[in-house]
Amino acid sequence: MIILPAIDLFGGQAVRLYQGDYNQMTVYDADPLHTVAQFEAAGATHLHLVDLEGAKTGQTTNLPTIERIAAQTGLFVEVGGGIRSMDTVRRYLEAGASRVILGTAAVTDPDFTAQAVAQYGDKIAVGADLKDGKVAIKGWLETSQNTWETFFDQMQALGVRTMICTDISRDGAMEGTNRALYRTLAQRYSMDIIASGGVSSLEDIRALKAAGVAGAIIGKAYYTGAIDLAQAIALGKGAQL
Repeated sequence: MIILPAIDLFGGQAVRLYQGDYNQMTVYDADPLHTVAQFEAAGATHLHLVDLEGAKTGQTTNLPTIERIAAQTGLFVEVGGGIRSMDTVRRYLEAGASRVILGTAAVTDPDFTAQAVAQYGDKIAVGADLKDGKVAIKGWLETSQNTWETFFDQMQALGVRTMICTDISRDGAMEGTNRALYRTLAQRYSMDIIASGGVSSLEDIRALKAAGVAGAIIGKAYYTGAIDLAQAIALGKGAQL
């Protein structure tokens, strides 16, 4: 199982939100490259980046920062946040992103999603942010009418290979991840499932690996010291800790 430490970008800085609330923002690093270097030192191979401003506006506000990170790291870099056009997909991939994540657009524009998957294959992932069983959109500011079952079925039918699923109620709350949800998703779908939201202990990592998920995103738990990233990566690879 792959461990993906996360950086949320706002104004070119590494920040974290509490349950997607832009009014509850903590700045962790004015220069995200410092944080990336710490991830690499811990043995990380992958990096999860989210442009929080892009998630709200659909603009590539933090593209220069993302391009700088991609140019100065050997990590597999996936990027999400406001990617709603083929031009934006192309810009991120040309900037050095290894994979881009479609969120709101995957819900509101399935034709665009199908086109992106057809053109770029496994360089396209889809993010499903769940709130009360429904898929949230536009930086979690709105909730669609899609249940997660309907949405995941649709994405698998389109040929999506990687789904990044966040339980919003657990995000940043340090209450543990929704293990039952991810176990269900991993068993039901052939897509790679990446767990996000509330991964806050090594026990969560063990449980997610046992459930068969392909990856886990670690955010706040890293920044607060609740999870030792090097240990989490070792567990993901199968080490007994």
